[in-house]
Amino acid sequence: MNSATSSPRRVRVRAPELTGKGGWLNTGDTSYTLADLRGRIVVLDFWTFCCINCLHVLDELRELEEKHRDTLVIIGVHSPKFVHEAEHQAVVDAVERYEVHHPVLDDPELATWKQYAVRAWPTLVVVDPEGYVVAQHAGEGHAHAIEKLVEELEAEHAAKGTLRRGDGPYVPPEPVATDLRFPGKALVLPSGNLLVSDSTRHQLVELEPDGESVVRRVGSGDRGFRDATAADGSFAAASFAEPQGLALLPDGRVIVADTVNHALRTYDPVSGAVETVAGTGRQWWQGSPTAGPAREVDLSSPWDVAWWADRVWIAMAGVHQLWTYDPATGTVEAVAGTTNEGLFDGPAAEAWFAQPSGLAAAGDRLWIADSETSALRYVERAAGERAGEAGSGGRAGEGYGAEFVIRTAVGSGLFDFGHRDGPGAEALLQHPLGVTALPDGSVAVADTYNHALRRFDPATGEVTTLATDLREPSDAVLVGDDIVVVESARHRLTRLRLPEEAVRVESVAHRTQRTATEVAPGAFELAVVFTAPTGQKLDTRYGPSTRLLVSATPPELLVSGEGAGTDLSREVVLSDQVAEGVLHVSAMAASCDDDPANEYPACHVHQQDWGVPVRLAADGTSRLALVLAGMDS
Repeated sequence: MNSATSSPRRVRVRAPELTGKGGWLNTGDTSYTLADLRGRIVVLDFWTFCCINCLHVLDELRELEEKHRDTLVIIGVHSPKFVHEAEHQAVVDAVERYEVHHPVLDDPELATWKQYAVRAWPTLVVVDPEGYVVAQHAGEGHAHAIEKLVEELEAEHAAKGTLRRGDGPYVPPEPVATDLRFPGKALVLPSGNLLVSDSTRHQLVELEPDGESVVRRVGSGDRGFRDATAADGSFAAASFAEPQGLALLPDGRVIVADTVNHALRTYDPVSGAVETVAGTGRQWWQGSPTAGPAREVDLSSPWDVAWWADRVWIAMAGVHQLWTYDPATGTVEAVAGTTNEGLFDGPAAEAWFAQPSGLAAAGDRLWIADSETSALRYVERAAGERAGEAGSGGRAGEGYGAEFVIRTAVGSGLFDFGHRDGPGAEALLQHPLGVTALPDGSVAVADTYNHALRRFDPATGEVTTLATDLREPSDAVLVGDDIVVVESARHRLTRLRLPEEAVRVESVAHRTQRTATEVAPGAFELAVVFTAPTGQKLDTRYGPSTRLLVSATPPELLVSGEGAGTDLSREVVLSDQVAEGVLHVSAMAASCDDDPANEYPACHVHQQDWGVPVRLAADGTSRLALVLAGMDS
């Protein structure tokens, strides 16, 4: 049985009310109910600001939001995973940081999330002008389908007289003047000046060694994707889109992770020239090449870069992998990670990551801040392995990456986090975004959601706290005997003297507040629901157009049902010896325009990864339905 269908079936369910203890943002202090929005098409975007897929969806929705602004209201329902994300000010910051130009309901207790039975970030729910839910979509790649549905609803409700046109409820906040606005990463230039990625303003900013005086701004400040040569005569000629990671190349240029442009750029601090060296500007999707000429291969939200082992290593947050860029050959290659989200060590090709967001080269190790697993990990060469030739595609690690292995120093999985010092196996972080190599061989971790700078010593295996009372630190660089921290949510660089003794912090441990799904012992049905958008059908020209991959943490949780297949439903059996765990489900479906006369139909890939906490219970469900697109009938 396959839970995918090609003909839409309009199921209407009365939409639950919108409630959130944190209140409303971007509405001029006005609160809204669904009754206030009657007559408009409403898209609820369930998101949380740690989630890279949620950030992708924000970008996907921008064009739709603009095109249908007189009939469509997008409402972001912020539903936190981490404790820090439940803080109201953190949500306020995130709405500005990521340029969210629609109303946002702050739902720190997941009240609306539960009412809508949401199971994944991001999830989009479409409510018609009469207040009924007509579609649900999980994951990325649904903007085209939602636009088709919006057009159908506009026509249907205009004919019925139930469509109301006009200005929406969005009220922009007042802009705030600061030299930096949510800076991301920093590095020390050969001149001694500091270069900072000023992410929300889409620029690079060069500062004097004091970390405060602005020397110049690089980039126009408008979101864009434009290179610049020295002949352009202005450091402002180029444009970026939320740049993050920075690293020095051996030739003195800076390589920039231009995150939302899905590209790598180089910047020459002397001439001001900016050049695109990797990426097409399009986001990578499953089935796209994972190696080849750098300007011809799509990337996905590169978040940080580091020069190590004679190449640029890339924290490819958008697909939970590490890639490399080789300037000598002008090629890129996926070298570690399967694209599955989680924490799994071993040979590079088999490892799992969860939004790697910070990199630091330190001798024979490359350190990684793996943010969604709140982990500190590293790459090192496997004993006895030799470098292979770079491959032309396929899974990570088959070429250059085959000689590397991935190991974890701190962290246990997607749902455990906190602030606990001690042995690495017991220590806890909370969504770290940066890592910095220290002179004594230890590493400093920008423990972002704990507002702290932490230290891991490989010699002792111990984690300590260096500093607290920072505000969302996202990176740090060494300047002499000091460490300069990028305090992203305070919009500044903060200089600290490296302490001789660590700060003592009371131990705190957390688990995500998502409730576990209770599942009955024995066999149950796991069904991923997918309905192709109107005017499209499943693309079977080259074989099956759907894919389902299932695994579990711990692995012993699954007795049967593990592995990959093409049906979107299967029987799964959980072990009665494991009380609870997490089911990892990855689904993909490809649909194309259903027009026999069109020789080259437009096709769209829909995909989502779920981490579903489950618990065995006698009265638990015997069917677990995850909606990729459509409605579960």
